[in-house]
Amino acid sequence: MEPLIDRARAFPQRAGDTGRELTALAAGQAPQALFITCSDSRVVPALITSADPGDLFELRTAGNIVPAYRADGSSGETATIEYAVEVLGVRDIVVCGHSHCGAVGAVVRDEDLSVVPAVRAWLRHADQAVLRADETDVFDPTVAGPVQRHVLNQLDRLRGYPAVARRLDAGEIRLHGWFYEIHTGLVLAHRPGAGLFLPL
Repeated sequence: MEPLIDRARAFPQRAGDTGRELTALAAGQAPQALFITCSDSRVVPALITSADPGDLFELRTAGNIVPAYRADGSSGETATIEYAVEVLGVRDIVVCGHSHCGAVGAVVRDEDLSVVPAVRAWLRHADQAVLRADETDVFDPTVAGPVQRHVLNQLDRLRGYPAVARRLDAGEIRLHGWFYEIHTGLVLAHRPGAGLFLPL
């Protein structure tokens, strides 16, 4: 923890040239996109996209899961999506899965999660039929196939959010499915016409 504390102490000096930009951020935010990704510490949206402060409104969940919309309930995920779309007016939403995802891998391999019951309950939000569609995926440590199918499933979930559906119908928002390879740094984007994830 000490290295993190030391860097936090030094941040005002490191910010130096961006001081004016940081001051401007106090007036409010106007992010370019809502970036939904995994909580995994190896996935750093600002690093991947070279985003500046204020560019991305982030939602991070275990396994980049977007729970199905429920009109009679609320969650931090639902509130974040609604705020990004209705208040901040983001024009793009990215769902970014990643290779070597522990959450997706746990579902694919049907791992025993009894020691982490909250994690087990959360992963029930994932569509297990989608993740286990190909039995050979069990042997792939990158779980690329299941993660990519999972990303598309989360995009479908987003379409069920009333705020997102309205903006889609009006042509005011775009949805993007990305897959990030931790071991190479490569980012793939889903191309609906081809039905494939291809390099950006």
